[in-house]
Amino acid sequence: MIVTITAKIKIKPTEIQIRALQETSHAYRQGCNLVSAVVFESYELNQAILHRKIYHTLRSTIGLRSQMSQSVMKTVIARYKTNQSNGHDWVCVRFKKPEYDLVWNRDYSLTSNLFSVNTLQGRIKVPYEAKGMEKYFDGSWDFGTAKLVCKHQKWFLHIPMSKDISKPSMEAITQVAGIDLGINFVATAYDSDGKTVFFRGRKLKRKRANYKRMRQQLQRKGTPSSRRKLKQIGERETRWMTDVNHQVSKALVSRYGANTLFVLEDLTGIRQTTEKARLKDRYVTVSWAFRQLRQMVEYKAKLAGSLAIAVDPKRTSQACPKCGLVAKANRDKRKHRFCCKGCRYQSNDDRIGAMNLTQKGKQILLQGAGAA
Repeated sequence: MIVTITAKIKIKPTEIQIRALQETSHAYRQGCNLVSAVVFESYELNQAILHRKIYHTLRSTIGLRSQMSQSVMKTVIARYKTNQSNGHDWVCVRFKKPEYDLVWNRDYSLTSNLFSVNTLQGRIKVPYEAKGMEKYFDGSWDFGTAKLVCKHQKWFLHIPMSKDISKPSMEAITQVAGIDLGINFVATAYDSDGKTVFFRGRKLKRKRANYKRMRQQLQRKGTPSSRRKLKQIGERETRWMTDVNHQVSKALVSRYGANTLFVLEDLTGIRQTTEKARLKDRYVTVSWAFRQLRQMVEYKAKLAGSLAIAVDPKRTSQACPKCGLVAKANRDKRKHRFCCKGCRYQSNDDRIGAMNLTQKGKQILLQGAGAA
C-alpha cells in the first residue's frame, strides 16, 4: 500500500542564490508559456513530437538547460491533460507565476541539511529548515518531482514523498472509531469502548464569519487594492483551515493509534445537497474543507498502521443507535439534540452520528470475518 504526502520545506538562499533562483524560475515560466502556445495551436501532447518542434528554441532563445527543457514540456503536457480529464474546454494555458518543477536526482537532491538545485548559472546548494524532516531520510521514502515556489518573497520546496507500507488486515483491527463531521463540532469521535471525543467548532465558526464579513466589505469596494486584499484573505483562510484540519486529524489518529478502523462519512455531493439551505447559512454549510480533513485522517491512519473507510452518511443522524428507529422527528437540528420517538434515548445529534458510524464499521468487520 503506497502512501504519498507532500512536504512543504522553507529554504534559506543567500541574496546571490535568490537571484539565481529568480532568473531560473522566470525562464522556466517563459518556456512553459512558449510550449503552451505550440500545444494550443497544434493540439500536440506527445513529448517526442514536441521535442522536435520546440526543444532547440527553448535552448537557444530562452537559455534553458537540457533537463529544464524536458521538464518544461512535461509540465505543460500534464497541465493540458489535467484540464482535459476535468472536462474543461481546450484553451491556451497561461503560466502566470514563476515556478520550477524539479526531477529528483536530476534537477535537485536533498540531504539532511542541504538542498541542491540546478539553475541557469549551475548547481547551487541551499540550507533549509530541516526540523521534522529527519524521518524521511531513513531509506524507506521515495522523493518525487518537486515544485519550487516563491511566496511573499520567501522560497519553499513542495516535495511529494511516497512510502510502501503494509496494509493491516481486518483480522488485526482491535477497535472501531466512528467520526462524524459537522459545523458546531468539526469532528465527533465515538469508539467501540463507548467513549466520545468532541472537537469543538464554534470558535472556528466565528472566525469564518469574520472572514466572510471582510470579504463582503472588500467586494463592495471593488477597487484594485481591495481585490488584492481579497485574494490575500482567501489564501490566509485556506492556510488556517488546512492547519486546523491537520491538528484535528493528527489528534484523532494519535488518540487511537494502530489497528483501528476509522469510519468517516462520504460527503461526496454535499455541496449540491446544501444548495437547498438558506442563502445566509449556505457559506457555513459548504465552506469547510471536510474532504481535506477526511483525506488527512486516511493517510495518517495508514502511516499509523490503521485503516480508514468512508461510508454513506444517509440517516446516520436520524437513526437511533439503541432501538434502530429511523425518523426525521428524532433529530432537532436547531438545538442539535436527538431524542428517539421510540425508546426515548437522548444525546447530542453529532454524537449519534458517530455512534451509528461506529456500528456500520463493526458490521463491515463482521462481514469481512464472515467472508474469510
